[in-house]
Amino acid sequence: MGFPGTWMTLSESMLYRVVPKCACSTIGQIMFFSDHGRFYDGDIHDAAKGLHKWAFEDSQPAIDRRARARDTLAFTCVRNPYARVLSSFFDKICGIQRSGTRYRGKLVPTLIETYGIEVGGPDGQQEFDQISSFRRFLLFARDTIRWRRPMEPDIHWSDMSGHVATFIANGGRYDRIFATECFDTGMQAVLDAAPVRHPVDLARIPRFNESEGHGPRRAHPVEAYFDDLSRHLVYEIYHRDFRLFRYDAEDPANQRPLGEIDLDEVHAHLGD
Repeated sequence: MGFPGTWMTLSESMLYRVVPKCACSTIGQIMFFSDHGRFYDGDIHDAAKGLHKWAFEDSQPAIDRRARARDTLAFTCVRNPYARVLSSFFDKICGIQRSGTRYRGKLVPTLIETYGIEVGGPDGQQEFDQISSFRRFLLFARDTIRWRRPMEPDIHWSDMSGHVATFIANGGRYDRIFATECFDTGMQAVLDAAPVRHPVDLARIPRFNESEGHGPRRAHPVEAYFDDLSRHLVYEIYHRDFRLFRYDAEDPANQRPLGEIDLDEVHAHLGD
């Protein structure tokens, strides 16, 4: 299986397991800058040069060698499950993608017909009942993850633990896992521990939120979207994420982790 979803700097200074909707665009750009002294001109997900990616056959031997040897700093980044699944809804379901089309073609029309959601019209910018539609989307997300129908779970709303686990299961070990809610502190610890060619000033770099503007703006605070039933659904889907990454399952308004992530616990639980 190898190391799907893993990026590495060309200098082999750091390995990053991408977790969708967890600051991956910003992290990729930081890695690119640390090697080249400049940011990639465009969406880093589209970069075909300047960064090793497991999706590139030529990059796989280098990533495989470094991940298994565990001599390159390996890290990933996680996010509060409530905010992450909400972001996935607005970006991937309500939003128009970079290609100018809806995400995954017939997905949104199927959701509209089968689950009765609204998405803000053809351009995603019209007013609609965001709370009601999001809660219906949660039912769909649960169905894909628990029963794998009407489709396989998508990487943007499947649990973070599943993404993180593949790196461990295939022989890698994380040196750092940090939360997006503590981004500067966590990313600085990575940069301090890696032999970067070009220093990165986190206080001065932009945030590369490539999904911003794809869909309607969130009209309410995060906690407004989650009633008792939807909190139950989120916990059913993401119970490992809440436990391993120390997030508060009881209070969607509390976005920050409750404590430090225990790397030994993560490796023990996800390495089976």
